Amino acid sequence: MRFGIHAFQLEALIPPGLSPEEVLAHITNFEHIDLIRPLFEKGFNPIELGGDLNLFLPQTYSPSAIEKLINFKAETGIGYTLHLPLWSVETSTPQTPVRKGSIQAIIDCIRVTKPLEPEVYVLHATGALAAEFYRMNLPDIAKILLLRQFQGSAAESMRTILAETGIPSRKLAIETIEFPFELTLELAQDLDLSLCLDTGHVLVGFSGPIEFFDALEQCLPRLAEIHLHDGPWQGPQMKIGYGKDHQALGMGDLDVGRLLDRLRETNFEGPIIFELSLQQALESLQVIGELRPDILP
Repeated sequence: MRFGIHAFQLEALIPPGLSPEEVLAHITNFEHIDLIRPLFEKGFNPIELGGDLNLFLPQTYSPSAIEKLINFKAETGIGYTLHLPLWSVETSTPQTPVRKGSIQAIIDCIRVTKPLEPEVYVLHATGALAAEFYRMNLPDIAKILLLRQFQGSAAESMRTILAETGIPSRKLAIETIEFPFELTLELAQDLDLSLCLDTGHVLVGFSGPIEFFDALEQCLPRLAEIHLHDGPWQGPQMKIGYGKDHQALGMGDLDVGRLLDRLRETNFEGPIIFELSLQQALESLQVIGELRPDILP
């Protein structure tokens, strides 16, 4: 199994203890490759690049930065996946101008990173607005009609993104986020997309009252990537544990051994990305090593 990590490591992006002037200098001189290299040297491969970094660090995907990442891949054999932009992006909104701008932001990100040949492009098919309506105390019939509208808008966005970028539909993996699991699964099936199973999101109830291993089994035919982190299972009630996910393995209710066994049974070979800090990810690898020592290199 291939255990990777996301590149968004806050302490590396903004080291603690710096003065405001030093922070500004650090940001100005930021080199994307300097963020990736230490993670690879710690044994993580692939690395999930973040499509939102260029919001504050516009040099993240400059031509020279892309060239350095390509060269590093050629030298080391490192693999990349790409989490497409999610901050300020609303690909499912009924507001057409906002949706068109969101689609363009995603298309631009795919185009500029294509030379890196990411294994998987991970996308939140719906955004904060859909999540807000998902949380509202509405009559069931009204809520499902509204959520279906968001799902339909998301489908139109996905079609445009695929058509404009030319990437294969199975390269695009929509993530289990704060939106009903069954509607996310339908979207993937209807457009022949892949899925990214986010373990912590499902455990803490973001995807509705679905049991974790039920979600895993339904994802498996389209599973392209896993976001791995722990959290407390919120039970069958419609309850969401905000801020309780993104914990190191062993700190929540994820049955890590059972998950790894099932992935091995199905010959899953996709990226397993820790959405954790570097220290949490190293601690999680230790948990895996204790539970299933034959899985790690």
